[in-house]
Amino acid sequence: MTHPFATRQIPFFLTAAAPCPYLPGRWERKVFTRIEIGEGPALNDALTHAGFRRSQGVLYRPACEACDACKSVRVDATHFDWKRRWRKILNRNDDLTVSTEAQTATMEQYELLTRYLDSRHGDGDMAGMSFGEYVMMVEEGAQRTHVAEYRDADGTLVAAALTDVLKDGLSLIYSFFDPEEDRRSPGTFMILDAIRRADAAGLPFVYLGYWVRGSRKMSYKAAYQPLQVLTPSGWQAYAEIANDETENED
Repeated sequence: MTHPFATRQIPFFLTAAAPCPYLPGRWERKVFTRIEIGEGPALNDALTHAGFRRSQGVLYRPACEACDACKSVRVDATHFDWKRRWRKILNRNDDLTVSTEAQTATMEQYELLTRYLDSRHGDGDMAGMSFGEYVMMVEEGAQRTHVAEYRDADGTLVAAALTDVLKDGLSLIYSFFDPEEDRRSPGTFMILDAIRRADAAGLPFVYLGYWVRGSRKMSYKAAYQPLQVLTPSGWQAYAEIANDETENED
């Protein structure tokens, strides 16, 4: 059940409370709006910059009544700190070729996604996704979207990342990979490649969705520095936010 309300000309809706998937014992609510045909790129740009996240034809952000742990984050691609650990992962995957030309869903992508979900998220919300649902996931919404496909020397698809192109960066919507390719650290590699591609294209940021302190599912995002966090005062450096929170704990 949702409760509609209007802000200017954009209708927003508020979801009912549900158990939080990141922090045990807490409840989440989301505010969201639907993307109408033709307005996708502009609305996606504006609301992603304001802390929203896209899922198919919907843009949403947390609106929890007693918690603000979910923080929208983006990597500063222009000044990214290419540490040795990151370069080792790039080198481990230098045999892969990437193509960003795919703008529609394919059965090959879907089969890879199914193997990934069965292996990693068999009890998750996306488990059992049909091909039709996958088509909606890829093709509904922002309209300035592609699937970055990563192939090995034999042409086999080993990883893919659904990506929105924004006016100031790339937004990684969802990535998946062959579970048997763990040695490549493919999830990390796709983030690093997006940072590399954004910088090469003159786009300053890579949006990673939400970072949640205390959640093992989301804490990894803090490793990509410099990272910016959206606060009530605007986008701030992660280092400043972390220092402020540490001081408040003393």
